[in-house]
This record gives sequence, C-alpha cells and structure tokens, in this order.
Amino acid sequence: MSSSLALPSLSLTLSGSSGCSSFSGFRNRIRSFGPRNLNRSRIFMSVSVGSQTVVHDGLFSDYKPTLAFLFPGQGAQAVGMGKEAQSLPAAAELYKKANDILGFDLLDVCTNGPKEKLDSTVISQPAIYVTSLAAVELLRAREGGQQIIDSVDVACGLSLGEYTALAFSEAFRYLGSSGGIDNMFLCSFLSLLDLIQYASFEDGLKLVKLRGEAMQEAADAAKSAMVSIIGLDSEKVQQLCDAANEEVDDNNKIQIANFLCPGNYAVSGGLKGVEAVEAKAKSFKARMTVRLAVAGAFHTSFMEPAVSRLEAALAATEIRTPRIPVISNVDAQPHADPETIKKILARQVTSPVQWETTVKTLLNKGLEKSYELGPGKVIAGIVKRVNKGADIENVSA
Repeated sequence: MSSSLALPSLSLTLSGSSGCSSFSGFRNRIRSFGPRNLNRSRIFMSVSVGSQTVVHDGLFSDYKPTLAFLFPGQGAQAVGMGKEAQSLPAAAELYKKANDILGFDLLDVCTNGPKEKLDSTVISQPAIYVTSLAAVELLRAREGGQQIIDSVDVACGLSLGEYTALAFSEAFRYLGSSGGIDNMFLCSFLSLLDLIQYASFEDGLKLVKLRGEAMQEAADAAKSAMVSIIGLDSEKVQQLCDAANEEVDDNNKIQIANFLCPGNYAVSGGLKGVEAVEAKAKSFKARMTVRLAVAGAFHTSFMEPAVSRLEAALAATEIRTPRIPVISNVDAQPHADPETIKKILARQVTSPVQWETTVKTLLNKGLEKSYELGPGKVIAGIVKRVNKGADIENVSA
C-alpha cells in the first residue's frame, strides 16, 4: 500500500459525436485557467490498493467555505422558468441536450406548462436540475460571472439539488461510453474542460430522470404526502408528529423529512398521518401548514422501493471525487470517496434532509457569500431565516 497523487484520467471518449461540433456553444466559452484554477483541479490524496485507487473520504473534512453555490429542490418549479435561458446559446443548449435524454421538449413544459404536468415528479426533477445549471450559464455570461464561478469553493443542494451540485462539481463520469480517444485531439484544452463539465451534466440528468421515475413509482404504491409546518421549532414539530402517530396505523406513520430552517420543517408520511398533523397543528400553536406539491412521502421509508433502482443506476455510473466539497443532505458533511457518495445518494431518498445543519455549518465556518441558482427563491428565504445578515443572491433562469 502506497501513497500517491491521483490525477484526472485522459482516456476520454465523446458521447454521440465524432468531434466537437455539437459542443460549439461550450467550446466558444473562454475560461480563465490561471494558477487559481489550477489549484482547484481534481488532485487529491489517495491510496493505491492493487489496481484500484481508494480516495480518503475525509479529504474535505476541514473545508473553509467563502463562496457557495446552492441549488433548489423539488417544489421550486414554476411555469415560466427557463424563459431567460432561451436567449443564451450555452443555456439553451442544455435544454436541447436534455430533450434527447428525456424524450420530450423540456423547455416547452418549463415555460408553458401546464402546471399539473410540470409538478409531476418525473418532470419537475429534471426541469429543476436543467434550469439550475442553465442559471449557472446565465451567471457565467454576466460581467464578472466567470470569476464568481471560478471562486466557488463549496456547493450543496436541497434534496434533488444535491445532484445538481455534484454535476456542477464535475463528480459524474467525465465523458460518454461511445466514440474514441482520437476525438480528444479535435478539441483545444480549454474546450476539453467544457466537455468534462458538459458530460457531467448529461450523466447527472440521466440519474435525475431515473430518480424521478423511481420516486414517482414508490409514491404511487402508497397514499402518502408531505406538508410544511410553519412557526414551530423542531422539538415541537416532533411532538406534533408523535401526537398524530397515536391516531393512525403503522402504514400512515409520519416523521420530520426536511429540517429546513427554524420555524419551517417538512413532515412526510402516510396520507392519514399528514391529515392528522394538519388537523392538530393549530393546537400546537403552529402558524400554518402548507401541503407540498410533491408526489408522496419523500425522505421516509415510503421511498424504500426507489432505493434498489437508484443503487443499480449509481453502480453503473462513474462518479469521481468532486473538484470542490459538496455537502450531503444525509449527514451535512462533504464526501470525497466515490463509493461513499453513491451510498449516500441511494440513502438520501429515505433519509431526512439536514439542510438547517448544512446552512448553519457553512455560516459558522465563515461563509461570506452564496448564490441560489435555479427557479424560485426558497433557499434564499431559508438562509435568511437562519441568519438575517447572510449575503445570498438569487440567479434564476
């Protein structure tokens, strides 16, 4: 066993292309690749065991955040999102590529609806993922935008947004499985960096598509729902759940699924349990309840049927150590080991989202500025609830 430095593999291939022409929108972007970015290259300490390279999962444990990208989750979707992206070729091309992967016109659904279609899990998850990464492109096109992107040193996302954060951090497979290494020499080195990011987008979208389908199927198998409880602390919400659970059978039990921020926690479980929570909320002095526009009891055992499908898809996907720390929803920690990331992503759909802890940790560690990239302003609102003085800017698409 020996210590080594693991560098990015250059055994690259192109998916569905014999050259770089289909990536012209990305090739034409000029990246700053100075010493600052060289320091952010995927270079990490690892241990060689036989022919495999094992990455120490605690690589990012002492991260010190200054600038963060935060990506929204399901529920942020709204008819009309994506309109701004149509005017920017690099952003519009993301939707075009998404159409090939998804098999339908995603941008049309985003901009024109109908709302019921956009709200469905199988569509809203890919829609938010693509629109969030389109927002990155809109930011890149702004004056000073590339410098902001180059300065990001941590990323995270709410539930589905974790996949967006990983795609932005280039954790998914570098390039597709067809084509040949000769294609690499058809592109300049700067174009190659764009292709790496673009392929991470594609593989991330394929996972998100399957995730949405698997979660929808799990939701269809049982009557379940999610509801936000506004105005109570987490201890009171737990007491409310306990009281509701006393009135329903085991098939309708509920639990806290999203620890969002002080005064806002999402409860998830069987439909009768959710209805019991709604009926009892005022007696616990909750300010209000808001039923969420999702298919079912996400982040609970109700999603267990989705886990095996996710595990199979993740096993077939090459995941690399992210180029910057990406904070997990499951334990509010960054992970570097690809196999650990896969396990975390599979567990994520049945585990409560630790978003409040994530935001508090970032701020306590010295986070100076953050950007919410994608539809809606839910995350900005949550961050402000944690710390009114937090500096966060929304970039929609």
